[in-house]
Amino acid sequence: MKHLILKAVLVSGLTFLAAGTLKAQEETKEVKDSVKRKKFEINYGVGITIGEKKDSTGKVDQNKGRFVGGITFTRLDIGLAKLIDNGSFSLSPTNDFLDYKPWKTSTLSFDILQMGYRFNNHFKVYIAGGFDWTHIRLDRNITIKKDAPILDYDVTTDATFSKNRFSASYVHFPLNFEFRTKENDKGKRFRFIIGPEVAFLLDGKVKQISPERGKVKVNDDYHFTPFRYGGTARIGYGGLGLFAKYSASDLFDTDAQKGLKTMSFGLTFGLN
Repeated sequence: MKHLILKAVLVSGLTFLAAGTLKAQEETKEVKDSVKRKKFEINYGVGITIGEKKDSTGKVDQNKGRFVGGITFTRLDIGLAKLIDNGSFSLSPTNDFLDYKPWKTSTLSFDILQMGYRFNNHFKVYIAGGFDWTHIRLDRNITIKKDAPILDYDVTTDATFSKNRFSASYVHFPLNFEFRTKENDKGKRFRFIIGPEVAFLLDGKVKQISPERGKVKVNDDYHFTPFRYGGTARIGYGGLGLFAKYSASDLFDTDAQKGLKTMSFGLTFGLN
């Protein structure tokens, strides 16, 4: 008798569990379908885009012009930065105190918002906003002076730096012209993006690490140019791509460093 009761309870439990699982799957599908029908859609799971309104079949008419934009986290650029001294990759005697480690001098940037117009399935124009960092890993054992009337430095003799980073952070506003191909059977496409960019200085920083002093951080503008302009080009497939950036403005607003510019290149994550 006990065995029959146990079997009955077990069968009832399994039936209830199976029914619950099927119901949960149906509810999950309904939630996903309802999200697709909304005017706001999650974009790569990291942002919200406005303008991708779908019809009753859950598809977007890509050939109709429409405004698009919203909060996002896209175009994460990670790469190497190079200093160009009046057209040369070699620093002049005036600027050789900025001699740097080429494989540790880097750039990082990403966008957090965008707004524009998609003309059709293959062409879009939009302005974006985000943040940009340039990290120069100085090779010499020097300290860039804070609050100096010109870009100047002291030779450091009482400490040996294992890290001597000289960096600038900007808020940037690129204007992008995006061309993209038709999607292939995997739902991916090639993208070509080009456009100008302006940026405004947030802060400069010197970060040093040594056994004698430990970790030291000092913030100042360090004569980094307060207004920067240049251009960016990207090519990508799916959400991954390559980028190249060139700053047409000088890196510093000092006469001695006139003609000293930067360029960078590397990987882009999150093309959309």
